[in-house]
Amino acid sequence: MRKISTLLILSVVISSACRHHGDEKHEESKFVVTSAIKKDTLIYSEYVCQVKSAQHIEIRALEKGYLQYIYVDEGQHVKKGDLMFQIMPMVYQAEMQKADAEVKFSEIEYLNTKALADSNIVSKNELALAEARLNKSKAELSLAQAHLGFTKIRAPFDGIMDRFHVRLGSLVDEGELLTTLSDNSKMWVYFNVPEAEYLDYITREQSGQRLEVKLQMANGKTFDQLGVVETIEADFNNETGNIAFRATFPNPKGILRHGETGNIMMPVPLKGALIIPQKATFEILDKKYVYVVDDKNIVKSREITVGTEIPHLYVVTDGLRENDKILVEGLRKVRNNDEIHYDMRSQRQILADLQHLHAE
Repeated sequence: MRKISTLLILSVVISSACRHHGDEKHEESKFVVTSAIKKDTLIYSEYVCQVKSAQHIEIRALEKGYLQYIYVDEGQHVKKGDLMFQIMPMVYQAEMQKADAEVKFSEIEYLNTKALADSNIVSKNELALAEARLNKSKAELSLAQAHLGFTKIRAPFDGIMDRFHVRLGSLVDEGELLTTLSDNSKMWVYFNVPEAEYLDYITREQSGQRLEVKLQMANGKTFDQLGVVETIEADFNNETGNIAFRATFPNPKGILRHGETGNIMMPVPLKGALIIPQKATFEILDKKYVYVVDDKNIVKSREITVGTEIPHLYVVTDGLRENDKILVEGLRKVRNNDEIHYDMRSQRQILADLQHLHAE
């Protein structure tokens, strides 16, 4: 009975040792190493922006009176020339009729004076005065017609109506705001750029080609049209040290509206950037580190400086050299000065796996 127990214990120990040895191999196979590489790449600088319609105007009353008709609705698309508002025209119609009567009276007076002047009964000065009175009455008729025309307010261009600031039957004064009208077929997007980044941009864009930018909307999605930086303001803001850029975006589907916000993503080319996977780093007290593997397969932690962030990647500005081998997987299973066995993988393979995992 004692022999059987001894054999059983030995078999358990051997089995446990085998499993432990297998686990070690399994753990060793999980260490993945890659190399820091240098390559030309493209990053995007983000700037908070405001979206404005290329044409956005206030629609105001041109005459005083009661708002008799509203022919449109809030949020409605209107065409150039469409009638939007009608101010009660009765007073202005009466003024035009009076002015028209004055013109007819002046015409008769002028013709009579001309006939007398032709017969040398009245002087040429009398004829000139009659002609001047006729011209004055015609000018007053034109003015009355203009006032009457101002009671009908039409769309000056194709656009979208905003909310109404008055209601039907309101007594509106001359110049009172009725609504606003936006043409959203083309949008102007304004964003502020710091002085240093402006200088980088202006020296980089001496070729004369206009820079294309992306717009990230408030929901985090990227707008489906590219914009073009067309203008830069003349002066810097002395308080912020920024200068305003304006990018123009086509808006064929009408997705963008006046007053929206978002982020402009402006491409910045980097020459010979040193790139590593983000997952190869770890943090201690807000500082970033990597495990560098030396020629003897010993891992040593090293502090690095990250210049900018790309999806799944970091651009390193200090702390690493090209072709330095760094640990990518198994960071929590090693300590400084540990010797490891690893599999070497290229950054392209690692990035492809990360993108595939993110897509799932």
